[in-house]
Amino acid sequence: MSMLSLEEPEVPVETDDFSALEQRIVRAVELVKSERAARAEAEQRAARFRQMAEEKSAALEQAQQQLRALESEREQVRHRVERLLKQLDEIAS
Repeated sequence: MSMLSLEEPEVPVETDDFSALEQRIVRAVELVKSERAARAEAEQRAARFRQMAEEKSAALEQAQQQLRALESEREQVRHRVERLLKQLDEIAS
């Protein structure tokens, strides 16, 4: 008849294996920390770029409005000059 042992078998744990596991965990934790820091920095840069894009977009819109106003003014001046030239032609004829 065999005796069943209720005790857990002894698993030889070498300190080298444990140290290697500990080092892997420490490296993993450091990697997670550095990745989190890199992500936070990337998010800050993205926020700055979004703000810069919004500012550039507003400046572009303002420049486009100024361009439209100047084009309109140029057309008005052109019509006035054409009208004056026409009047001069009528006087000369």
